Amino acid sequence: MTTRRFHANAYLDGNWWMVEIPEVNGLTQAKKLTEVTLMAREFIAVTLDIPIDSFEIELTIERVHDLDVAQRVAKIQNEKALAAEYERQATEESQILARDLANQKLTVREIGVILGVSHQRAHQLLSA
Repeated sequence: MTTRRFHANAYLDGNWWMVEIPEVNGLTQAKKLTEVTLMAREFIAVTLDIPIDSFEIELTIERVHDLDVAQRVAKIQNEKALAAEYERQATEESQILARDLANQKLTVREIGVILGVSHQRAHQLLSA
């Protein structure tokens, strides 16, 4: 059984966090950011007359006063994902080169020097 998921979009307006819940055309508020998810959860449970723990909340912080937080967070997450993919590719290329160098009868220490890593890391690359 799939758990139902609701989206909550929060933004700081003055001293209050306003929480929009589009699926139920709802708007609630919280004094603290740490209370936003609970307030959204309570609003949905009361509005739909369902148990408070029967669904998930996907929270997006839209903005803090006039700062567009959501767009910037999305950009950061995208850049982190790209960096992780580049890291994976670099590791794969390092493993291939380490094996090629080992096939040329170079020692693990020599492979480490060429790759700019410790001989322990060179050994890990060869063992992977």
